[in-house]
Amino acid sequence: MITIVDYKAGNLTSVKRGLDHLNIENQVSADPEVILNAGQIIFPGVGQANAAMQVLKDRGLDQALKAAFQRGTPILGICIGCQIILTHSEEGDTPCLDLLPGSCLRFRLPDPSLKIPHMGWNAVSVTQPHPILAHLRPGDEFYFVHSYYPRPQDPACQYASADYGGPFPVAIGQDNLFAVQFHTEKSGPPGLKLLENFANWHA
Repeated sequence: MITIVDYKAGNLTSVKRGLDHLNIENQVSADPEVILNAGQIIFPGVGQANAAMQVLKDRGLDQALKAAFQRGTPILGICIGCQIILTHSEEGDTPCLDLLPGSCLRFRLPDPSLKIPHMGWNAVSVTQPHPILAHLRPGDEFYFVHSYYPRPQDPACQYASADYGGPFPVAIGQDNLFAVQFHTEKSGPPGLKLLENFANWHA
């Protein structure tokens, strides 16, 4: 059973629909006890880092996620769930969950024709293999909507990149934690394949 973390962030329904389409058993929960005892966790969302962290703290979900990570529960972060697993976000100068050492940085683009947020389809390049990225082909595109991007402290924790005014990390992870900046649930067959790979991942 995959548990989707409900912390008032957008896009939870799309993730659930993607899992339902794949016939993968799932539930949405805001209960810290349910999160703590989940078999697998998806931590998705669209929103602002400071507001998201406040809701996590108010509901006790921050401690539940930290405890689940420590006990080895497989966790997949998506979009803002990829950003606030890090130590700090420049968005609102926000201390985050610190599951993976690193920072979430705002795009600083040298080309004024490139707009922020980075929105739309972009090719993802795998930089080192990971079971969740298995079967991705060179040039596979995923859907992005974001103004900030993850930068892990250890480059070995980066598994894929994309290019927007220069390369930036789009898939990061360590041990039983993996996270992607793009929206798997809005990325067609490649995104659904990634969700399926996560469901079959035994971290």
